[in-house]
Order: sequence, then C-alpha cells, then structure tokens
Amino acid sequence: MVLKTFGWSFAVTALGLVAALLFGGWTAFGIVAILSVLEISLSFDNAVVNAGILKKMNAFWQKIFLTIGILIAVFGMRLVFPVVIVAVSAQLGPIEAVELALNDKDKYQELVTDAHPSIAAFGGMFLLMIFLDFIFQEREHQWLGWLERPLAKLGKVDMLSVCIALVILLVSSVTFAKNAHQHGGGHADKAETVLLSGVAGLVTYLIVGGLSGFFENKLEEEEEREHEAEEAAKRSGKKVSAVALSGKAAFFMFLYLEVLDASFSFDGVIGAFAITNDIVLMALGLGIGAMYVRSLTVYLVRQGTLDDYVYLEHGAHYAIGALALILLITIQYEIHELITGLIGVVLIGWSFWSSVRRNRALAARGASGEKAEPHSQAGV
Repeated sequence: MVLKTFGWSFAVTALGLVAALLFGGWTAFGIVAILSVLEISLSFDNAVVNAGILKKMNAFWQKIFLTIGILIAVFGMRLVFPVVIVAVSAQLGPIEAVELALNDKDKYQELVTDAHPSIAAFGGMFLLMIFLDFIFQEREHQWLGWLERPLAKLGKVDMLSVCIALVILLVSSVTFAKNAHQHGGGHADKAETVLLSGVAGLVTYLIVGGLSGFFENKLEEEEEREHEAEEAAKRSGKKVSAVALSGKAAFFMFLYLEVLDASFSFDGVIGAFAITNDIVLMALGLGIGAMYVRSLTVYLVRQGTLDDYVYLEHGAHYAIGALALILLITIQYEIHELITGLIGVVLIGWSFWSSVRRNRALAARGASGEKAEPHSQAGV
C-alpha cells in the first residue's frame, strides 16, 4: 500500500537528487534535499485539507490529481509562478524574466522579494477565507468546543466571513502604508497593490469555492438519482450507465484543489529564496516536496485516516488560519520559515493527539458498556 501510493514520490526524489548532483555537485544536492523537507513541512496541512476534498472523488480523479495535477503543481507553481510574478512586477516579458532567473539570480531574487506584498496579500486572503468558512460552520465534531461552539452560532450571520476578511485586509493595507511612510520606504505606493491583490484573492476564493460547492451539490443529487435508478434497474433487470455530470463535478473539485495547492505553495516558494535563488534547484526541491504532499493526500484518503482521527481536519484548518495571518504579517515584517512550518506541525500534531485520546476514551467506554458521547472534545 505504501509503495503503491508513494512509489512515484520515491522515483521523483531519486531523479531530482541525481539531477541536482549533476547540475551543481554535492552542494546542489544538499540544497534540493533541504528544499524538499521545507516544502513537506510547510504543506502537511495542505495534504490534510486536500484529503477532505479528494475523498469525495472516485479512483480515476484521484489518479488525475496524482499525475496531471502534480505537473500543474510542480511546473505551474514551483517553476512558472516565480517567473510570472517577476515578469508582472518588473513589467518584463516572459522570455526576459526566464533569462533573468537563469543569468542574474541576485536581481531575480530582488524582484521576487519586491513582489512579495502582493503575493502575500492574495494568498493570505484566499487561505483566510478557507479558515473562516470552516470555523463559522456547525460541525458534528468539535475540537476546541469553548471556541468553536460560539463561532458556529455567529456563523449563521450571512457573509460574516467575507466581512471579517475585508476588515483584516483593510487593516493590513493601512498599516503597511503607514509603516512604509514612517520609515521612508519605497513601498508606500504598494499599499494599493496590497489591497487590490487581497480583494483578488477573496474574489478568487468566492468564484472557485462557489463553483466547487455548486457542482458538489449537483453531484450529490445525481448520486441519489443514480442510486434510485440502479434500484429500479435491479428490479427490471436493466443496466444503468453513469451520468456525465459526476465528471463535471469532479473536474471542478479538481480545479478547486489546484487553486488550494497554489495558495498553499506561496509560503514554500517565498521561503525557498531564503535558501537559494537558483530557479532550477528551487523547482527540483519544491517539486519533490510537492510529490510527497500529493502522495500523502491520497494515502490519507485510502486509509480513511480523516474518519479515524476526527480532529485532524480541525488542526489543519487552524494551521491554515495561522499561515494566512503569517502571510499578511510578512507584508511588513519578516518571519522565519522555521516558525511558519513549526506552527503548522504543532497544531496538526496536537489535533492528532486529541483524536487519539478521543478514540481511546470511546474504546474504554465501549469496553465498560458505557454509552459513548458523539461529541467528545478531546482537544479541550
């Protein structure tokens, strides 16, 4: 099971490390290995959230996610995206940006750093909306009940998550402009860019999430119809074929997953520049890490881990909220990538341990013949 799920990841790791060794010797080998670990540590919460969506897809779309999806993730976000943001921010053509990335790495890094405020605003708002929509929703299981119960009640207010996100964005952009002006920095004119980028991230979330939710509901309706049709077919002896709508629904959920991956990868791409400004090594290292994240996602789905450890998804979403705030803070202040990665690991580890404690408590109650509580809150 492990080899079947992680086989491609192992193969890509071997190829990537060999390519790094041939490209730049043992130094490049070490850089790529470090970048791989960085990407995995920063994106573990990505795998948990992706698994919650991917488990709704059939085996075919899981394979698409692991094959075509990884090409988008590696070549799109880890290779093309850094070049695109430089091209846009520096108003260069794509060919000029590629030449700059390959031939003038210091200037390339400078331009990427200069574009960071708009990247952080876009990614931060997208991830913040994911967290807010999760925390304001009533759920069967509650991890931190003292916090989640009142927030779930507040979530009944229409568009509350959008309003809170916009308030946070306004505060971020105003603070950014104020600090830039006080320190005489050259970023004062970028306060408007931060605001526009944040709104773009919010709109992207609403469009992609809305389409995904619409087709997911359609999929559920169609599954009910198919089930009824199959029951009728059994009685009449006829065979019923699958309807194409399920493919549409899975396709839009696949697109949603790709946008999610793009947003999660912002911190990894930016953090990679703290280790190297060589775009080739960056693509190799982050690409290897992205493969493991995808394999881990499929593993979580096939093992049913999210069903067994009910608070794991909570921990991942809290990690998303923390990452969103960190991205918005880094518009003005620098935060070490180690802190970013550790916060996610601690939150997910805590939620995992809470799930284990809950399972043990339920097993103990079952063994003693007591009635198990459906809303155990091991995290409290």
